[in-house]
Amino acid sequence: MIKQIKSSEIKNFISENKDVELLDVRTQEEWDNVGKPDGEKIGIKTHFVTIVRSPKPSANKEFIEEVKKQINLENQLLILCKAGGRSMMAAQLLSQEKIKCINISDGFEGNGESLGWKSENLPFK
Repeated sequence: MIKQIKSSEIKNFISENKDVELLDVRTQEEWDNVGKPDGEKIGIKTHFVTIVRSPKPSANKEFIEEVKKQINLENQLLILCKAGGRSMMAAQLLSQEKIKCINISDGFEGNGESLGWKSENLPFK
């Protein structure tokens, strides 16, 4: 079972867990048009690997290998998308590879129940 965390809990989680990295799995268009989380400002390395290619949606077949090349496999990985769906899918795939994953359940933009990274005033660019 994948652990869930809300954006409102992230600063506290990071203060209690030092070996953490952030992975944003949204598309290039989302990063360009909506913004990117700036995890470095809260002390965590941030990675950007899309799980779904666009403009014509298709799975990124190299997703797992791209992530493995970028992250420290010993660290916990907070995973982020727009509202928590794609990041959960990514967390499930990566967990099968024995990567310790935590889904940010409200994503970058919120999910109707929680505000999300951007509205919680977590750093972004």
